[in-house]
Amino acid sequence: MYEDKTLVCKECGNEFVFTAGEQEFYAEKGFTNEPQRCKACRQARKNAAKTEREFFETVCAECGGTARIPFKPVEGKSYYCSECFAKRKAAE
Repeated sequence: MYEDKTLVCKECGNEFVFTAGEQEFYAEKGFTNEPQRCKACRQARKNAAKTEREFFETVCAECGGTARIPFKPVEGKSYYCSECFAKRKAAE
């Protein structure tokens, strides 16, 4: 039913193949538009949208080592390094 199609990437201008299998997948998902970018440009665009996650360092309440956490620490609250956090989780 589906046949491979050669399309032109709107980002880099290179030709790429929109395979029969990909067309079938798009149809199953209900997508009506063909891809406009080649796989490399889609991946580059996807990676560019990701932002680097900010980490904060604080002192581990268990071992006194460095704990890296993905949010700003609040004074008076206990935080744990990865190893101590895993140990506490396993003990629960």
